[in-house]
Amino acid sequence: MPFPSLRDRPSAPNSGGGREEGARPAPPELGGGGTKVVGPDTLAEIVSRRQAAGGRLVFTNGVFDLLHVGHARYLAEARALGDALIVAVNTDASVRGLKGPLRPIVPEDERMEMLAALAAVDYVTPFGTQTPVPLLEQIRPSVYVKGGDYRIEDLPEAPVVLGYGGHVQILSLVAGRSSTDIIARIRAAYCQDQQGTIESCP
Repeated sequence: MPFPSLRDRPSAPNSGGGREEGARPAPPELGGGGTKVVGPDTLAEIVSRRQAAGGRLVFTNGVFDLLHVGHARYLAEARALGDALIVAVNTDASVRGLKGPLRPIVPEDERMEMLAALAAVDYVTPFGTQTPVPLLEQIRPSVYVKGGDYRIEDLPEAPVVLGYGGHVQILSLVAGRSSTDIIARIRAAYCQDQQGTIESCP
């Protein structure tokens, strides 16, 4: 049974509590110290309040190691789906479990700080589980988004989000842009410079 897509759903008329078309979005409700980086409990309270006021909260997650233009374009597209964008970031320990002992290149606090500096991002929070399912169950965002290299039916998060009445959206893929590719190109350039051939580089 295919999962519904936001692209297939008709636009609902504004009921008075949400954002009207063309209206300026409300500024984010910042955490302690005026930062966009917040813990899960604080984030759950913010999401609950904003949704009660008619807000549409969009959620995505990832490693975001070596932030690049593909990330920026993806996050801008995600932000356009609602009134605020939440980005959940894998902790260093969870990245090592997913990608091996040499990753991440950039530590989690710096990855979160870089994401928080983007205009498209309203909130950043860490998560240390294999998937963000526990976090999604806690904060219940309006929309869950992933990049074009995923399929809704393969996402373990999809049944959770759809089960509480949220939406799942797959965004367009920014081809040829990934942290893994960037790391490979840096390694190749370094090996050529140091040893003359890529093949001789360990």
